[in-house]
Amino acid sequence: MDVLEPADGAVAGRAVATSLLANMPGLADDMLRYLVERIPEIGADEELRGLTLGSCSSNLEAVLSMVRHGIDVTAAEAPVTALEHARAMASRGHSVDVMLRFYRLGHEYFTEKLSHSIADWIEDPAVALRTFTYLERYGFRYIDRISSLVAAEYVAELDRRQNQARAERADIVRALLAGERVDTARAERVMGHRLTGRQIGFVCWVHERGVDLEGIARQVGGLLGGSHSLVVADGPLAVWGWVAITGEVRSSLAGMARELSGDVESVHVAVGSPHPGAAGFRTSHLEALRTRRVIELSRRAAPSITAFADIALVDAISRDLDAARSFVAAQLGDLARADTKARDERAALLAVLDAQGSFVTAARALGIHRNTVLQRVRRAEERRGRPATNNIGELHAALLVCHVLGASVLRGSSSR
Repeated sequence: MDVLEPADGAVAGRAVATSLLANMPGLADDMLRYLVERIPEIGADEELRGLTLGSCSSNLEAVLSMVRHGIDVTAAEAPVTALEHARAMASRGHSVDVMLRFYRLGHEYFTEKLSHSIADWIEDPAVALRTFTYLERYGFRYIDRISSLVAAEYVAELDRRQNQARAERADIVRALLAGERVDTARAERVMGHRLTGRQIGFVCWVHERGVDLEGIARQVGGLLGGSHSLVVADGPLAVWGWVAITGEVRSSLAGMARELSGDVESVHVAVGSPHPGAAGFRTSHLEALRTRRVIELSRRAAPSITAFADIALVDAISRDLDAARSFVAAQLGDLARADTKARDERAALLAVLDAQGSFVTAARALGIHRNTVLQRVRRAEERRGRPATNNIGELHAALLVCHVLGASVLRGSSSR
């Protein structure tokens, strides 16, 4: 037997390709049946089934025609139906792995077809082997190239749809926050968020990149009592979140911080109060933003979870910061200074007022002796220039503002 040159496989392969092209409709139908049996995602989706048949037909015709005419595989381009098939897979939410499985199984079908039929076309076993090897390798290189092209189209289509969904969601969120009338059913469908029941808005933010804010926001939403969180990015360092709740809100936000996982030690969280319906979606969000403003005014170093209900009075008083400073100065006198002694005396006086006059309760809250509390309260009254029983409501408010905002409202502070 004569030794065959490598070119013999290519020459015989062209004849095989020509033979297969003559039965293209039957070959495509057979490949479709092969795929349907192995890929359940095709199921009863007639449109996807039709696109799969079109992709089988166009890819088979393309690869066999290229072999027949000796065209280098690097010239292959993805057929229109193959690209449309990739877009359809993306639109239906199938994974890219499922989409690429069509091509892996298609190559498997092509290889099996050749292995079972090559002897029908070529009698000489040596030539048959060379021809099979040539066609199988050509088919592999074709699939490798085309699968990369359709995967890129799949990703592009997924990005287009996700960008469109994000844009639609952002538009609905903007309309709700602007107080505009919206179609509730459409809004809920676009956002994937219920507007019935009570709404809680919250904000999570950091000062440096590298934190999975969306993941932490979803944890916060779950701990607040929501089964699903709507999370919208507010630039690279912050996210806005909402949950719709039907039960009770967790009473201890401080305890939530211990239950969060991830880089929570660098994340600030501001939480609005629960309010009903679409109007509550806006109101609670605005409260969360106002809470964030107060936290940032306080220059708080350690991140924490802060509820609007805990700083609502401070927020109201500090809307005009200059007026808040004047109010604090008028109520506290020399007690409104940014030094350690004044801070300790303010803390003692605030603790006593919080305890409704109980020095024992105040001492327990501060972790110091009752007599120490008494001494600090007396010195605080001396600095103030009048007893603590004078204008108790205003005094309590001024002390609370100092406690939350610190240097932002005190005299003699270099941070102001």
